[in-house]
Amino acid sequence: METQDYKLMKAKNKVEKLKRFYNHLIVYLVINTVITIVKVMNNIKNGETLNEAIFDFATLVTWMVWGIALTIHAFSVFGLPLILGDDWEERKIEKFMEEELRND
Repeated sequence: METQDYKLMKAKNKVEKLKRFYNHLIVYLVINTVITIVKVMNNIKNGETLNEAIFDFATLVTWMVWGIALTIHAFSVFGLPLILGDDWEERKIEKFMEEELRND
């Protein structure tokens, strides 16, 4: 049976994971927007049209690579609990604790 302290600790842990993900998302959007603006302005200065400058692979690759990392982070925060269940962490902790008690 879970105690109130344990439930509070789990809730705080979930909130912390969400907060880290949202911080990651904000940094992703801000940094990539700045990088894109700088690259587009440089491309236009080098004679490209606005369309060519925006859809240049070098401009989009940062969004894609970092986007993959952000997707993995989002999956770890939102997807794993859906697939493994909310009590997955509890079951694993209990299993490891039992193994440790047997080994002592």
